[in-house]
Amino acid sequence: MPLEDGDSVGPRRRQVNAEVSAIPRLRAMGDPSLRGTTAPGGSRIDVMAEGWERGPALGDGDVTPGGAPQRAWQSEEALMTELSELVQKVVKSSSWWERHGVDISILACSFLLLPAGFLCLRSAQAIPFLAGVLTLGVVHHTLTVKGSHLASHNALTESKSWSKVWAIFFIELCSAFTVEQATYNHVKIHHGYTNIIGLGDSSTWKLPFLNRYVYMFIAPLAVPVLTPLVALDLLRNVEWKAALRTLCCMFLGFYCHYWLLLHVSGFQSPWSALLCMLVTRSLLAHPYIHVNIFQHIGLPMFAADRKPKRIHLMSLGVLNLPRNPLLDWSFGHSLISCHVEHHLFPSLSDNMCLKIKPIVSQYLKQKKLPYNEDTYSSRLWLFLQRYEELMVHAPPITELVGIQ
Repeated sequence: MPLEDGDSVGPRRRQVNAEVSAIPRLRAMGDPSLRGTTAPGGSRIDVMAEGWERGPALGDGDVTPGGAPQRAWQSEEALMTELSELVQKVVKSSSWWERHGVDISILACSFLLLPAGFLCLRSAQAIPFLAGVLTLGVVHHTLTVKGSHLASHNALTESKSWSKVWAIFFIELCSAFTVEQATYNHVKIHHGYTNIIGLGDSSTWKLPFLNRYVYMFIAPLAVPVLTPLVALDLLRNVEWKAALRTLCCMFLGFYCHYWLLLHVSGFQSPWSALLCMLVTRSLLAHPYIHVNIFQHIGLPMFAADRKPKRIHLMSLGVLNLPRNPLLDWSFGHSLISCHVEHHLFPSLSDNMCLKIKPIVSQYLKQKKLPYNEDTYSSRLWLFLQRYEELMVHAPPITELVGIQ
């Protein structure tokens, strides 16, 4: 299975005592209650990974061939290799429909719902009008979140040419972002260095100058406005041809939405059409922001020169939320209930992540590795209670002993 680029960050030199205990000592965000305890609401967060087997510690520095650290390193590599082989068997035995067809059908159905959504907005009655707002809001997030996410990982098709086309369509036309920066920030940095301080630590989602209630419940409404503004700022980092392409796609996407509201939905004034655009594009902005912070922030963070191997990094620093019909459809399984699976095998589609979920969860638990799960309400309560600690102050680096 292909793994993300950037699984290492420069040369690392650290002496490790091979006699130290193999049980990890985690300082998760500075609070013992975040380590291997029952979260609010009774959900389990396996951050502490109790019951890890004892074994020799593995350092990140030079080791002698045949020594205990080298054997431990090989053991860590063997875990990921073994899990990859199990997953690869499932992928090879799956049909095209399972690998790509299910998710393409969801995106296609979303396109087919667009005419109904715009026509419902013509009604002067409340129920059909609200149905139109709900339909367009769900469709917008399905295309911009699920579609863009799958396109950024080339998970919609096995053709490289079509992958590029779909990436431009979903990321630039629908989401008003530039493909190059979206791919770099998400695929190369976030996935390559998940929960690594200064790299993939989700710090881009933190706005420490906002208080907890503004950030959690009011600020998400500004996502449709902030997204293109951030994208415009990032255009300075791409070639002029890519910047021009992005500008054209962004303008076309916004104008098509605006034009349809005026000429199909029958809005009489530009301001009412713009307001409707803001409402529909921010309909699911709250869970969008929440999901992005719930599944990484509050879990162990690592220094670039002392990060664990990939399988431990992803099992420790990623969390799954329960299945939810609305969010499963709009965001995809890989962002909700199969986020651990997605970080281990990012090139798989949402449906394939769901299919391999029993295999991955059973394997990690069998090897006594963390498999973090928690409920949406539990994480929301946790962030409201510990907002200053998790979202304002810089997280401490997690100390791991004997698992690398």
